[in-house]
Amino acid sequence: MKYDKIDIFTNARELFYSKGFKDTSVSDITKKTGIAVGSFYNFYKSKEDVFFDVFIAESDKLKKQIVSEVDLDRDPVVVVKEITLKIFEGTRKSPILREWFSRDAYSKLEKYLQDENGTEEFEEDYSYNLFTGIIKKWQVEGVFRSDIDSGMIMAILNTFQYIDMHKYDIGNQYFPQLLEYVIEFVVKGLCTEK
Repeated sequence: MKYDKIDIFTNARELFYSKGFKDTSVSDITKKTGIAVGSFYNFYKSKEDVFFDVFIAESDKLKKQIVSEVDLDRDPVVVVKEITLKIFEGTRKSPILREWFSRDAYSKLEKYLQDENGTEEFEEDYSYNLFTGIIKKWQVEGVFRSDIDSGMIMAILNTFQYIDMHKYDIGNQYFPQLLEYVIEFVVKGLCTEK
């Protein structure tokens, strides 16, 4: 039987969905693909590597879906809030993307993305790269402050995910209203006065 990296990726994705990252082994993936364990390593260094490929593909799919659903020409507060909340909702619904909220998987994923792309590109790569073009457009149009570098604005917007990841520490009873207020206050602070 002939197989390729796509077969391994597809079978690994199905297993990560049904069993989760932690409970899926390389042996499970190779058995489902119908290959020897050693053959797996011709394509991937580890279970983490195939998981990261699956994770990034799922993340990109979610972002494309969100961009197609959001009217980017509305008020920046509304746009940023809607995109951010849709990212969090989509992440929670996906067993693969939900791994981002597992501290163990998160630290491994963060390290992997930093090793692959370098520290500066890591934040843009996972979290809000769909915001990059929007931010630059708003800056050119004078909607967003131009005295703040777009990279810094990305870093500011990325803090929303850390707030969300620690909602139980802050007090779950305040969510999602607290997050919506923070997004509103931050985006209003990034907008130019008209």
